[in-house]
Amino acid sequence: MPIFGAHMSIAGGLYKAVEAAAAHGMDTLQLFTHSPSQWAVTASVPSSAKNKNQWHAKNLNDDDIAKFRDWLKQSKLKFPTAHDSYLINLASPDATLYQRSLEAFIGEMRRAEALGLTYLVMHPGTPTDGTETAGLRRIVRALNQIHKRCPDFRVKILLETTAGQGQSLGWRFEHLAAILDEVLEPDRLGVCLDTCHVFAAGYSLGPVEEYERTIDNFHRLIGVQKLKVFHLNDSKKPLGSRVDRHEHIGRGHLGLEPFRLLLNDARFSKVPMILETPKEGADGEAMDPINLRTLRDLVGKKE
Repeated sequence: MPIFGAHMSIAGGLYKAVEAAAAHGMDTLQLFTHSPSQWAVTASVPSSAKNKNQWHAKNLNDDDIAKFRDWLKQSKLKFPTAHDSYLINLASPDATLYQRSLEAFIGEMRRAEALGLTYLVMHPGTPTDGTETAGLRRIVRALNQIHKRCPDFRVKILLETTAGQGQSLGWRFEHLAAILDEVLEPDRLGVCLDTCHVFAAGYSLGPVEEYERTIDNFHRLIGVQKLKVFHLNDSKKPLGSRVDRHEHIGRGHLGLEPFRLLLNDARFSKVPMILETPKEGADGEAMDPINLRTLRDLVGKKE
């Protein structure tokens, strides 16, 4: 059986995410280590900030860390994963935002390492000047600095595939390949493949011939051994739309077949698969258990 989980809320404390994941019978989880609309604590606060107390994420104290690690140990969840703040942009041409993003990501790394997490997922970034090559160079430079300043950290950074909204990088496999080819410590990096994002970016995941073509393309450019986490999301928007809108499993433009193919691909049987689908249905029903049941029913299913 694949390793299933979901992105879980940290409302009430970080450990609450682990508690909820275990209660739903999950094997793994993803979480933010603080509000995604805040900077991690090492990022400088701009002088124009109106409420500096809300600008920064709260420091993790020893009790936060101990409680989270204890719950993690008891739950036996595998490959616990964090996602970085949405504010971070390591491809930015703006020197102030770039430096603030760099410091903030180092803060994300410190939080993830302290909590004993396996992976930290990041969106590569957006070169708002529209220059892909320069944006990729800035990302590589930032990752080299992050690795240099976090020399013995066990947490691994995962570059996430994106839908390609706006000028964001990561919607072509070539973008991620270029980063991995240029960083000084590529073994400290991996990839997170989001099914909604790659579909929106124009990579078909079904039927089987198209699924194999996409995975073969990924392997040729990056290598399937670099694929460490999947985000499992259906898409509200059609193939190639370049719009990132997640939908419940089997209820969007992907349908069930891409997920059946992925879940029965022996190459990925040990790769954690994390839902980022909406938490509630139209009637307010909790949807994580329903989406997980839909996925589990596809395991071992023939055409």
